[in-house]
Amino acid sequence: MRHNTIRYKILYLGPSGERGREWCTVTSHESGDRTLRALCEMDDTELLRDVTYSVDRSWHPKDCFIRVRLQERFVGSGWFRFAGTLAECETLTAAEGRLHQAIALEAPPVSFINHAVACDVWHWAGIDLDPGRHQVCRPVPACSPLPNGASGPTLSLWPLPVVFRGRERITTRAGVFDCLRATYLTAGGEPSLDTWCTDDPDRIMVKMEWPPFRSTFELVELSR
Repeated sequence: MRHNTIRYKILYLGPSGERGREWCTVTSHESGDRTLRALCEMDDTELLRDVTYSVDRSWHPKDCFIRVRLQERFVGSGWFRFAGTLAECETLTAAEGRLHQAIALEAPPVSFINHAVACDVWHWAGIDLDPGRHQVCRPVPACSPLPNGASGPTLSLWPLPVVFRGRERITTRAGVFDCLRATYLTAGGEPSLDTWCTDDPDRIMVKMEWPPFRSTFELVELSR
């Protein structure tokens, strides 16, 4: 078999310290396709999420499986597929039961919001690296409109305004990294989510700051 595997761990940090964690395994292939397997735990809300997500060489979504539990209760599970301008899913949720959704998009999706923190730096993989210029990632389907993704999973669409900040060197418990930095914006153009990823083909999430929710996310372990 000819593939590369990366394993890493991200801590979710709040005002009182560690509030959760995410274990990630990413397998990349000669074709440029890659698959992320993420286990996300949020202690404060008792949320457990499993994500298996595949993208092509341009980081565009191919398919994704998501299963969510909240306070030891089943919330839902579903399979999402993206083909050309079609986004569709088959899901079973505690609130809605069995669902099939299909959304015709104006263009092939540039990413998919599956609420794994590791993928928050994958959404802007295709933007111009022109510091200070406001851009919009679209269309971007999502599995849940909630900030922590604790609903559904069902299909919806999100706009993602983003501005590239530049290159910075970031130090975390996992080491020192040369990073790309970008900031997601609110609909009104205010900064919402600051993200840093490795300046290399693997786009590993190194750090993220989310001031509205007083949260920081930090890479603490990495094995290539």
